[in-house]
Amino acid sequence: MELKLVGSKSLFLSNLEVMKSSSFLDTKLRIGLSGTHKLCSCRGLVLKVSRSSASYDAASSVSTENFILDDFSCQINGKSCSGLYLRDVRILDASDDEYGGILINPQTLPSNPNIFASVLHESLSHWKMKGKKGVWLKLPIEKCDLVPIAVKEGFEYHHAERGYLMMTYWLPNDPCMLPSNASHQVGVGGFVINDKNEVLVVQEKHSAPDLSGLWKIPTGFILESEEIFTGVVREVKEETGIDSEFVEVMAFRHAHNVAFEKSDLFFICLLRPLSTRIMVDDLEIQAAKWMPLVKFVEQPLIQADSMFRKVIDICIARLGKRYCGLSVHQLVSTFDGKLSSLYFNTVEDSVSNCQAN
Repeated sequence: MELKLVGSKSLFLSNLEVMKSSSFLDTKLRIGLSGTHKLCSCRGLVLKVSRSSASYDAASSVSTENFILDDFSCQINGKSCSGLYLRDVRILDASDDEYGGILINPQTLPSNPNIFASVLHESLSHWKMKGKKGVWLKLPIEKCDLVPIAVKEGFEYHHAERGYLMMTYWLPNDPCMLPSNASHQVGVGGFVINDKNEVLVVQEKHSAPDLSGLWKIPTGFILESEEIFTGVVREVKEETGIDSEFVEVMAFRHAHNVAFEKSDLFFICLLRPLSTRIMVDDLEIQAAKWMPLVKFVEQPLIQADSMFRKVIDICIARLGKRYCGLSVHQLVSTFDGKLSSLYFNTVEDSVSNCQAN
């Protein structure tokens, strides 16, 4: 066996006496017990061990490369003795993130809760000693029985999706710098108007009592990894069967504490219809039709609400070329090399036919 100190110095020891306990998580090596002579006065030193013996079968979900060098003292026949021992530290399989944190591999988590509890505790101590910061633990739904163990260890909920729960742990003693969960939901509304100055409107099957009888524009939420300009076209198609083409974002609303204490961004988009035949989505929509713009504006609920009125004023101004919205331009940034959508105002844009002064 060869023992190597992590760093520039190396320590080579021979004549090792090995004591292995019944638990594979608690293998100990006792080194050089000899009277009052200490081989090292250091405690908690990390060693990396090279050995030719076979690894434990039960350790497939943890890293076995790290050992902690600890010292000990004792009394034998009235004489003082001291020495060193190696504590085998089982670390969860993980990788470093770009912010000095740890990403635990969810695919290799131990299935046994007792093993997970022991290895998780050892891992946190090891990462803290190495100066790591945030720890991200993604628990698949099939391993939900590990959640109470992580909570007991000090992990907090971060967010959840259908198939997993993300938990976090902040190792330093200073304030946590991990980013919070997503704070916003993104909605879209399609203002679709045809050559007859008719607006595509719907009545929803499930709406608040205060909105009963209101004819409104088709609305919905953007899906994960979906663009605003494609999401609004999709929503209009799903609710009414009408094919359309995105023209501009005319305005957006920002509101807070809308659903589950989340904020809401709602983008009102101008769309150009590419078809006329309406096919209603029976699951969500009670009725849909083409409605003259004048009658749409005259609805009591529209007139009584300052937000609705302002949105309609903007739409009418855009139709009269007295207002220009935000058209979409897809660009690649050198910072991340990814294609992104940038929305901005371009006066006298031949594509959007915007000529406002």
